[in-house]
Amino acid sequence: MSGPEAAPEPPAPGGKPDGTPAERPAGTPAPAQRRIRGWAAGAGLVAACLGVAAGELFAAFLSPSLSPVSAVGSVVINAVPGPVKDAAIALFGTADKAALLAGMGLIIALAAIAAGVLELRRPPAGPLLLGAFGAAGLAAVLTRPQSAVLSIVPPLAAAVVAVMVLRWLAVRVRALAAAPAPADAAVSRRAVLVSVGGGALVALLGAALAGIARGGQAGVAAVRDAVRLPPPARAAAPIPAGAELAVDGLTPLVTDAADFYRIDTALSVPAINPENWRLRVTGMVDREVELSYADLLAKPLQESFVTLACVSNEVGGNLIGNARWLGWPVRELLASAGVRPGADMVLSTSNDGWSASTPLEALTDSRDALLAVGMNGEPLPLEHGFPVRLVVPGLYGYVSATKWVTELRVTRFADDTAYWTERGWGERGPVKLSSRIDVPGRKPVQAGTVTVAGVAWAQHTGISAVQVRVDDGDWQDAELAAGISADTWRQYRIPVDLSPGGHDISVRAVDANGTVQTDEKRSVLPDGATGLHTIRVTVR
Repeated sequence: MSGPEAAPEPPAPGGKPDGTPAERPAGTPAPAQRRIRGWAAGAGLVAACLGVAAGELFAAFLSPSLSPVSAVGSVVINAVPGPVKDAAIALFGTADKAALLAGMGLIIALAAIAAGVLELRRPPAGPLLLGAFGAAGLAAVLTRPQSAVLSIVPPLAAAVVAVMVLRWLAVRVRALAAAPAPADAAVSRRAVLVSVGGGALVALLGAALAGIARGGQAGVAAVRDAVRLPPPARAAAPIPAGAELAVDGLTPLVTDAADFYRIDTALSVPAINPENWRLRVTGMVDREVELSYADLLAKPLQESFVTLACVSNEVGGNLIGNARWLGWPVRELLASAGVRPGADMVLSTSNDGWSASTPLEALTDSRDALLAVGMNGEPLPLEHGFPVRLVVPGLYGYVSATKWVTELRVTRFADDTAYWTERGWGERGPVKLSSRIDVPGRKPVQAGTVTVAGVAWAQHTGISAVQVRVDDGDWQDAELAAGISADTWRQYRIPVDLSPGGHDISVRAVDANGTVQTDEKRSVLPDGATGLHTIRVTVR
């Protein structure tokens, strides 16, 4: 096979009539054969890299909210069984998406290398393999809710560029294979040219992809920075004196947005211009309602401190954070739509198709369930749901905290399911009573009086006490910091006397109803982990 401008090539010594080298052309030394296969593999890698770059570049202009890479990644995320997702979150934490991208990159690279070698030895197997990857990208794009007519162009462009580049490079690799064995100096020069040229292309690709990844969000980030949130009609109550304890290493009472955990299924952060954002209320309502961003900002907004937790948070884990949210109560929006009798659930859907099933009572009772537009006095960060997300006290995020929300469908649990409930997780997801030790950390401590401190939470119920135990001793009441509200965590601290050696320190919380945190160990599936956080402390 040859490119459109290439002249017919003479057959390699001992090769096939069509110019394709035999597995081991006669008279060609084994080292030269290995070099030729290496160049073929490099040709495939460069072709695939340029194809991916072309697809992402076209997507940046024609389909900013959906690219071939993000579409394939989303399909993979949706297809992976729940236990595998849990394992990935436990292993990689908030870096799970980076790990997925790295894995995808490795698979693409291996397939590209195989395509290059196959094109040298079994044409046209190489272009067919790359074309199959392009078809997979196209199929993935067509399955995504953000898909539009122009969204099909990027995966097609990726496939065409990859195939054309591979064919073009394969002609030159075959010509080299068919030529008499070059002198050592010529081989070195050619190897340097191929290596430098291929390396430069890959480097340019990396820079281009990084720029594209940033560029797709840069415009929306600029729009977000220009947003001026209105003052709340009801401001959050001031943080009471004594709510934050002065202990080094203790988790801050209010989590900075940059440190707030992020667990979602969006491989790339949706870039949504607030001018184009709309929220629809549908389903079992007297009248459907559509809300724009400007409509929402014109509502009487209120502020609330709310602690959010991920259901994948293991005992003692850090997938939890507390922030000051600004938004409009969801109950008022649903009241304007008129909820019909018989409804017991609201299915919220995000821009990327993810969904959550929230009990209707959690959105219509007195708690501060918000359509949030602000976080800690600023517009929502892009990765935390800009322009609008849901914040619901007392429920794990998988059934409530929909980011980039675009629809609220009033329905029934008997009629509809959501993303995670379809994968075996519980329907309602109330946050478990829990506590965590932050201090002391892993480093050894000096014998004597040691401060133990951390946080405890029972969202929408409240914490009344925290107790700490050293080894098998009695439970001791810790000093409990003042609380902001029943919807936020509380800090605690207690001095304990520790002798040299190793000690186990455990913590448990008591909620406002007098319920003591259980010591029964349960995994996060199906509705949150239980058990007591215990740390091992080495005392010198």
